[in-house]
Amino acid sequence: MKKHLCILCSFILILSVTACGADFDGSRTGNSNEFLMDYKVFNKTDSQDLIVEKGDTIHVEIIVEGGSISFKIQKDGEVPVYEGEDVSISDEFDIDIEESGTYTVSVTGQKAKGSVSFTVVTDQ
Repeated sequence: MKKHLCILCSFILILSVTACGADFDGSRTGNSNEFLMDYKVFNKTDSQDLIVEKGDTIHVEIIVEGGSISFKIQKDGEVPVYEGEDVSISDEFDIDIEESGTYTVSVTGQKAKGSVSFTVVTDQ
């Protein structure tokens, strides 16, 4: 009986330690036109390059159900065109792009739960 109890306690301990260390539990899709993430757990940084032309916009949708995120949209090593720090409320907005190029979207989660969407909308 004591041996079974010891095995059970060890199993519970291992299970609880591995659950606490989760960096990401969710889905991610990314290509040159969009960066989409939906997550139950997000405690790391992820990024995606978007190819954007002058006059296009990047449509941003952020849903925060818990924790917070920080994000940055930046062309090469230049000053970011948009930056959000410790965002803990949901939001939706557009960012107008004035210069063609490859823009890197970086998102960092801090005990975050929710979703983010960055989509290039072409100038028609």
